[in-house]
Amino acid sequence: MKQRIITAVIAGAGFLTLIILGGWPFTVLMIALALIAMSELLKMKQVRIMSPMGLSSFFLMLLLLTPDNVLTLDWLHVHQLELFLLFIVVLLATTVISKNEFTFDEAGFIILAAVYVGLGFNYFIYTRFLEDGLIIIFFILILVWATDSGAYFAGRAFGKRKLWPEISPNKTIEGALGGIALAFAAGIIYSLFLPIFTSMLTTLLFILVVSTAGQMGDLVESALKRHYAVKDSGQVLPGHGGILDRFDSLIYVMPILYLLGFV
Repeated sequence: MKQRIITAVIAGAGFLTLIILGGWPFTVLMIALALIAMSELLKMKQVRIMSPMGLSSFFLMLLLLTPDNVLTLDWLHVHQLELFLLFIVVLLATTVISKNEFTFDEAGFIILAAVYVGLGFNYFIYTRFLEDGLIIIFFILILVWATDSGAYFAGRAFGKRKLWPEISPNKTIEGALGGIALAFAAGIIYSLFLPIFTSMLTTLLFILVVSTAGQMGDLVESALKRHYAVKDSGQVLPGHGGILDRFDSLIYVMPILYLLGFV
């Protein structure tokens, strides 16, 4: 517990400082976290980083992650997304050329891992650089943290019915509802001091989406770990596991908020 608290204080202080600074320091941090997260996924699947499959995963992830103002492909007259789609075609062709030594399942892993990590951190960067980006990012962080805390304490105090035992045996329906309730309480208080939306209904919908999607993101990562039979995604954060363990909710939430037009 002591190690967990020390890690949370030091890592949390550094993380929040770079979010506030924004600009290049924040962008570099997001790219570094995404690289570590991808290496954790590769390790789960027991793929060497320097293998063709590992390098392809990093390449595709960076195409989706890196902002346009950092990586421009104008000299190739192509956009990052177009290059990403072209590389998918190449991967599928490789399954034929290699006579299935490189399989469809492996191609699918590369593509899905790149989308999962790349887009998640990409929209984190995108949101930070909006006009009210700092306020929105802190709002999202508070909602995710409140959801986690509410789910933990409500689950311990009232949890009886399992939420999804095949994926995460310790999570309960009561805990999930407690997480949403605390997210609403924290979110409403935050919005009273730092309003983001003109409509309270929009604010409430935003809170609900972040809280529920954040819990689903946690379950997605739990499903990954259960599939690959690992306890934690990594050990980069002593007492907390890996980067995916800490950012699973956020990288799942961010693309959803973008697709729903909240950011």
